Amino acid sequence: MSEPVTAVLADDHYLVREGLRQLLESSGSVSVVAATGNADELLDAVRRFRPHVVISDIRMPGPSFRPGFEGIDAAHRIRAEHPRTGVMILSQYRDALFAFELFRHGSEGLAYLLKDRIGDLHDLLGAISAVTSGGSVIEPQVVDGLVTRRARRGATAPGDLTPREREVLGEMALGKSNAGIARSLHLSVSAVEKNVNTIFHKLGLENTPDVHRRVAAVVKYLGVHP
Repeated sequence: MSEPVTAVLADDHYLVREGLRQLLESSGSVSVVAATGNADELLDAVRRFRPHVVISDIRMPGPSFRPGFEGIDAAHRIRAEHPRTGVMILSQYRDALFAFELFRHGSEGLAYLLKDRIGDLHDLLGAISAVTSGGSVIEPQVVDGLVTRRARRGATAPGDLTPREREVLGEMALGKSNAGIARSLHLSVSAVEKNVNTIFHKLGLENTPDVHRRVAAVVKYLGVHP
């Protein structure tokens, strides 16, 4: 039996972090080694325990950080000091501004999920698996909202994606493999591969490692064309 993933939690609401602790530990695959109530305590816990993953609220007390961005600033500090530790930010904000801020310096080992899905153990474990292996996850509702807004505005620009390519992009945001996207969209794996390669080509991401460019594609498309 493999060793459980070690996690540090951070949320200033006791009931939220204890509920999350119980949910994760009920899986048998995650061991919560610390649960903290502010951003400064979070950094101390990470330095002490060196966890595989940090799961943090986007906002919480922390005089060392920007108000409203404490979780994101802590995530950047953690990734800089402990590159083997993945960080998941749980947010109440669907505005892509916050996701873009999280991924400002790169997407490796980072996830941005909405708090609405905090009770979905399958999604949480999937995101943990992604960030601890160097991957990334972006909340699909953030992606969907921006893609829909662009479509309503009738925005066009060189490199714009087709409706099918946007569907594939949304699935990529979930951290799915080509095989997983194929199952979700009822396509062949080869058809998905073709769409993915076209997306990379249109966004100028052909010469970067695949694990990074999948989420980079989402960030770049939505960030450059909001």
